Amino acid sequence: MNYVEKAQVMDAKAMARAVARIAHEIVERNQGTEGIVLIGIRKRGVPLAERIRKRIKEFEGTDVPLGIVDITLYRDDLKQIGPAPVVRSTQIPFDITGKVVVLVDDVLFTGRTVRAALDEIIDFGRPRAIQLAVLVDRGHRELPIRADFVGKNLPTARKEIVAVNVKEEDGADAVSIGEVADS
Repeated sequence: MNYVEKAQVMDAKAMARAVARIAHEIVERNQGTEGIVLIGIRKRGVPLAERIRKRIKEFEGTDVPLGIVDITLYRDDLKQIGPAPVVRSTQIPFDITGKVVVLVDDVLFTGRTVRAALDEIIDFGRPRAIQLAVLVDRGHRELPIRADFVGKNLPTARKEIVAVNVKEEDGADAVSIGEVADS
């Protein structure tokens, strides 16, 4: 799939401000960090969760537990993505029972990725609550899922693509909007 960028909507500074705001909102809503765990959705939700964790540690002095979830086997379109999907490990090295799980992802679109992550998280225990933090909410939900913490609401056309780049995966931080190029 060829992608043509139309506009950059967030640069590295804007992303850093959004992450800082999300970190503060998580602590405020939960009245501190007691019982909070962060779980990043592979791929770009993981570095964003790590950044949120780092910011919380900077202003609260608390090291919030961090896990990683790979939703590949929980997707409802597994048969459509090919005969041999790449499955990476899920790493949740702590008990989530009774905890407030803050699930972190880069973009909230249809809600299907989040649904898959919720299914997997429940296999690990029974959290007290699950909250959702996303860098970008672009709308077009197909499932009744909404984010609790949003870095940027970005209205889009359904055919548009929102590309989140993170330094850890892509070499630079930026969010851009584009469309699929004619092949």
